[in-house]
Amino acid sequence: MRLYVGGLPYQTNEQDLQDLFASVGQVVSATVIIDRATGRSKGFGFVEMSSDQEAHAAIERLNGTTLGERTITVNEARERQSSGGSGYQGRDRRPNNNYRSDRY
Repeated sequence: MRLYVGGLPYQTNEQDLQDLFASVGQVVSATVIIDRATGRSKGFGFVEMSSDQEAHAAIERLNGTTLGERTITVNEARERQSSGGSGYQGRDRRPNNNYRSDRY
């Protein structure tokens, strides 16, 4: 099961996250999300536990606890919502009818 971990201190790395969750069960993967523009942590990440039981135990034990000086949130990760994929974000895709090639 994949878990969302929010409220991470910005200096938290993937090894820190893995070590924290390893105290509850077997960690399959731990990822801290990095801002592409700045190269800094966005303050959240994802942890995949080897079983649903371990994941639920991690939620019970770690949600609301303190890491560094921040209170972390741990819950079941939701699937990413599709953005539509068109790239136009609601803009009209029809050609501009005000342009006339015979003006030039």
